[in-house]
Amino acid sequence: MIETLNIKGTEDSPEVVMDFQKGFIRISGTSWLEDAYGFYEPLYQWVSEYSKTPQKVTEIEFGYTYFNTSSAKQIAKLVTLISSLKQSSEVHVKWFYEKDDSEMLKSGQKYSELLNLGFEFVETEFEAEPEDEDEGVYKIIKK
Repeated sequence: MIETLNIKGTEDSPEVVMDFQKGFIRISGTSWLEDAYGFYEPLYQWVSEYSKTPQKVTEIEFGYTYFNTSSAKQIAKLVTLISSLKQSSEVHVKWFYEKDDSEMLKSGQKYSELLNLGFEFVETEFEAEPEDEDEGVYKIIKK
């Protein structure tokens, strides 16, 4: 069985939750990484392993507040792997973006169109936990 992957977000890296039992993936926060490939490699491995025996329904949430160019390339690779799940799982993708952040909305639309993977776009607010505020770690507030 695949282990749940939990990575706590930092000022430069997103929070990651990948839960096999629930068929759930969430990546949220900032992705401003010098070594984006190194950070995202375990995520690729997890999705590749998960795709061998996925749940009937897979729920995916992206909630980026910012990502740099090197992260954008790795996110595209990750979304490509996720899109291959359509063959064996019903995939639901939510792309959360902060109100008035048209660039993040456009990024999600671009990923959705390029990979022919329908996203649900959700305007939301992001909030820092008091203990994480100085680090720039944000959580999605679902409306």
